[in-house]
Formats: sequence, structure tokens, C-alpha cells
Amino acid sequence: MARNRSKRNKINIPSRYVLLALSVICIIMMVLSYATDMMSYAPQAVAGYTVIPFQKAISYAGSWLAGRSESIKELEALRVENAELKETVNDLTIKINDLTTDKYELAQLRQLLSLDERYSDYPTVGARVIGKDAGNWYSTFLIDKGTNDGIKVNMNVMAGTGLVGIVTSVGPNWATVRSIIDDDSNISAMVLNTSDTMIVSGDLELYSNGTIKFTELKDDDNVVEQGDQVVTSQISSKYLPGISIGYIEQINSDSNNLTKSGFITPVVDFEHLDIVLVITQMKQTKE
Repeated sequence: MARNRSKRNKINIPSRYVLLALSVICIIMMVLSYATDMMSYAPQAVAGYTVIPFQKAISYAGSWLAGRSESIKELEALRVENAELKETVNDLTIKINDLTTDKYELAQLRQLLSLDERYSDYPTVGARVIGKDAGNWYSTFLIDKGTNDGIKVNMNVMAGTGLVGIVTSVGPNWATVRSIIDDDSNISAMVLNTSDTMIVSGDLELYSNGTIKFTELKDDDNVVEQGDQVVTSQISSKYLPGISIGYIEQINSDSNNLTKSGFITPVVDFEHLDIVLVITQMKQTKE
């Protein structure tokens, strides 16, 4: 009796259901395992699409900024170097200009020394030109010496290789000089080789071609010719004798057939005058 009741209480589960249940459990475990792996992989995937590109961008930007900083430093260095080079060029330009000026003044001083030696019988005082009238030529100009230096009206002035002009007015530390090319200038002159006399007159219009005029030349023997030297004559009361004026450029017979006239090329460059010599000796008579 008891044995029969025990048999009725025992549950019999078919084996196929047990197998199915185990299969389901395995599948669930596999799904859970896969899901767990996916969950652990998800942050890495998100980082791969978000964080890593951002890090790359930051790294690129940092590299670009570093390169840019180096470029800016190099550019600044080049600017500094360029400024230094410009300053060096300016200094060299100034030195070259000074040397050129010194060379020019040295050449002038040598000319004046040669002139002074040539006319060593005449006492002289050197002076600088400090101003002139408007125009290209030094027809009238100022010098930086005056009565304090013994300068007087009618003293002769030389430069280059010959006569420049004459002092017309004077102050304590300045003097005005009228050059031989000025329209108001008239000089008693002569041909050095023959002693034939003439009048040399200034003419600013003519001097634009590099010449001035002469008139009243008495050349009875017809020996005066182009290229002859003209100097101040003995008969001038304001100009000391024998100072070179220039050379005959052209000579023509006048209509009276008694005198000749023409043009002279002065020995002095009246476009560039910086330093002159004033002869402090004067003629005693007046014209």
C-alpha cells in the first residue's frame, strides 16, 4: 500500500524537455556573455569615434601652433636682422658720402693749393661759399670771410685754375662776390701769347652754353687764334694782371675791320663753387 503511494508522488519529466531546457539555458548564457562583451566594448567604440579624433585634432593644432610659433620667431629674427642691415647700409652710405665729400673737397683744396703756388706773389685767404643768387650759375654769391679777415671791396677772387670775380660788398664775417659771368661784369683782358688787349664781358645767357664774350680785340697781325689763353691785363685797375680767365673758343672779325670779337670758355666751373681764394693785395688806381 505504502509502496504504491510513493510511486504516484514521483514526477517523471521527459528527457527531450530537459534537453530543451538545457539548450535554452546555454543560449541565454551565450547571449548574456555576448552582451557583456558588447557592453565592455561600447566605451572603446565610442571613444574611437569621438575622443580619439578630438585628441588627434588637438595634437595637430598643437603641432601647427608650435610650427607657427617657430615661424613667427624666425620672422621676427629676420626683421631684426633686416633692421640691422638697413642701419649698416645707412651708416655705410653716410661714410661713403663723407668720403666722397672729403675727396671732392680734397681735390678742390689741391686745386687751390696749385693755384696759390701758381700765383704765389699774391697773398690769399681761403673762404667757403655760403650762398648764391637764384639760378644754376654762381653769378653773384656770398663767402664766409669779411673785414674781420682783411677782406675789402674790389679784391680779386680765384678758384679752380683761374679768376672767379671780384668782391663788391663786405661785412664783418661775409662778403659778396660778383663773378666774371655776371651780366654786369667787364674786365680789361689780353691774349697771353701776344699781349693784344680786349674787353671780356659776362653774359649769363651765353654761359648756358659754357662761354662768355669778348670784344674790341686788336689783332693787327692776325696771329690770335682759337685756343689762345686770355688773362687779366696790366691796364685794369681792379683786376691784378696775369690771372687766367679762359681760352678763346671762337673769333670773328668785326664789321669795321679794325677789331675782333668772339667767345671765351672760362677756366672756372661756375656751376660748382664751394671754396675760393681771395687775393688780399689790391690795385692802387681806379678804372
